[in-house]
Amino acid sequence: MTTATFYSEESANRRNSFLLVLVIVAFLGVFGYVIGYVVGYGNGSGSPVAWGIGALMIAVAFGLLSALGSFFSGDRLVLATSGAHEVDAQQAPQLFNVVSEMAVAAGIPMPRVYIIDDPSPNAFATGRDPDHSSVAVTTGLLNKLNREELQGVLGHEMSHIRNYDIRFTLIVGVMVGSIALLAQLFLRYTFWFGGGKRSNDNNSGGGGLAIVFMLVGVVMAILAPIFTAMVQMAVSRQREYLADASSVELTRNPHGLESALAKISSDQEPLQAANGATQHLYIVNPLKKLGGGAALFSTHPPIVDRINRLRQLTGDAPMDPAEQRQLSGLE
Repeated sequence: MTTATFYSEESANRRNSFLLVLVIVAFLGVFGYVIGYVVGYGNGSGSPVAWGIGALMIAVAFGLLSALGSFFSGDRLVLATSGAHEVDAQQAPQLFNVVSEMAVAAGIPMPRVYIIDDPSPNAFATGRDPDHSSVAVTTGLLNKLNREELQGVLGHEMSHIRNYDIRFTLIVGVMVGSIALLAQLFLRYTFWFGGGKRSNDNNSGGGGLAIVFMLVGVVMAILAPIFTAMVQMAVSRQREYLADASSVELTRNPHGLESALAKISSDQEPLQAANGATQHLYIVNPLKKLGGGAALFSTHPPIVDRINRLRQLTGDAPMDPAEQRQLSGLE
């Protein structure tokens, strides 16, 4: 894979990120308008259209403000939730050496380094840009991977930092959470109040329009978890492929990352800090070891596909059936 291809992939990655944010904002706006219209109709005061426009503005503003908050402090929340603690070069010399080596190769500043006390091997990067970034690895990763494999994993995480994936995953994660919150509030409102009614609109067709909006809102609220899962999938899957390839660019060694992916995915230790809000950050989805998540909506590509793509870079044969059975279903 040539340098020009990497640059074109990174450029396409940023364009797609911008479009995806627009889709999320549009969904928030439409959903907000529908909720405002239904609540305004049931409330009986003022125009439902005015309520809808007001709710639209509030929903979009809430999503954008939440994203802004995550931009400045989301990484600290992620690290705290994951139980990560910062270490220095004296406490983890080999880890610091490899992180520094990969940061130089990627042409980015040295990120802050964290360790999660957990026997399950895994790692993630977070932050808002290369100047404000962090990498976190588990003690299991340090104990179970050799230096070549560790280099491949950290090359992958440096690629996420260099490609600004860390910023995008933070912002989208919060905006997706805003959609889920709106969906829950609306479903609770319709359950307890049923949308209300206006006697003076019963003969003017306004009631029928309100019912249509309520049905649309209920459908959107029900489909919101599917939409958010698809957004997380769109955010993560292509970025994982790109970060894998970029890691090879940095290390000049696809075998280290290939071996690391196989070890991490086949390890049976559950990651205690894993949760649905942070699963997409890790190099390998930690929830798959707990049986969580359908493959269709997984935030990570299948490990078999990732390893076979790495083998294509060196001209090696794809995984044989026995190898695939060993990793089947793991992500």
